[in-house]
Amino acid sequence: MARWALALWLASGSALAAPALEVLGRDYTFPNRIEGLPERLSEVQGLQINRFTTRDGAELAYWEIGSGRPVIFIPGWSAHGAQYINLLHLLGKHYRVLVLDPRNQGLSQHVDHGVRISRFAADLQEFTDHLGLKSADYVGWSMGAAVLWSRIDLFGTQGMRKLVFVDEPVSIYAHSDWSEAQRRQAGAMTTSAEHLKAVFTAGAAPDPKIIDTKVLQRAMANDAPAYVNSQAFAAEFVRTDPGFAAKVLFDHATNDWQDVLRHKIDVPTTIFSGEYSNNLPSQRWMASVIPGASLQVYSQAEQGDHFLMFKNPMRFVRDLRAFLDR
Repeated sequence: MARWALALWLASGSALAAPALEVLGRDYTFPNRIEGLPERLSEVQGLQINRFTTRDGAELAYWEIGSGRPVIFIPGWSAHGAQYINLLHLLGKHYRVLVLDPRNQGLSQHVDHGVRISRFAADLQEFTDHLGLKSADYVGWSMGAAVLWSRIDLFGTQGMRKLVFVDEPVSIYAHSDWSEAQRRQAGAMTTSAEHLKAVFTAGAAPDPKIIDTKVLQRAMANDAPAYVNSQAFAAEFVRTDPGFAAKVLFDHATNDWQDVLRHKIDVPTTIFSGEYSNNLPSQRWMASVIPGASLQVYSQAEQGDHFLMFKNPMRFVRDLRAFLDR
């Protein structure tokens, strides 16, 4: 692989758009041939990888394809645009699709500052300012949904036409005075943010009394060919530094978004979750408190876990388009 091309792009400081093939240095053939999905990177026609600089000096990368009404995806913790390659291919035929690599993730710059969800939310706001967008649809998966909630908390829903949240707990941390019903309502998965960080970033052995690791089990379950393709592509071209990715995790884990969901969302919203996800009770609660919100639950046969949008991209795109185009 021509890593010099990627290194040159990262070091050049150019704000100009660059074709993905040029930035990544070569074409790529996906492991599985799947009807309707690309066999090679070059088949994702018009895909670009671009950059902008935040007001606090962090250079963030973003993946862009298509034209028309803008749809902005915010990845989850340690995730990035390369994992969205199938969704970019499918949705780019209908919309202007953008995936922002958060700071310290994907092809964005590694920095020691601004590693908190509120700063990620400011990055998102500055990103839309950079694009000059007056209105867009937003899709947040996992931690990306929390970034959207923080953005709404800080700036309101102005410029947000429709919202999509994909399987993010309302609070990852379970407070000691919560009942079991309150824990399930929040989707809390740990009683120790420190232990969660050690398990997710340092390879510590999980204590089942302290943390629920089902999401890690589902991440490692390569049980869908489309997911194998996107994960293999991501691993080939992007090297995530776990030390930098870890910096935001404690802050992410200790936020509780119940008040934002109850009081601050006033635009059309849909939520995705699945039978394989332990977050499902919290997603049902979320749908009950956001005015007019809908909930779409994928079955086990439909790859209904935390990674449903990557494991079943064609179903997800069909359902997402039905919501966005209503």
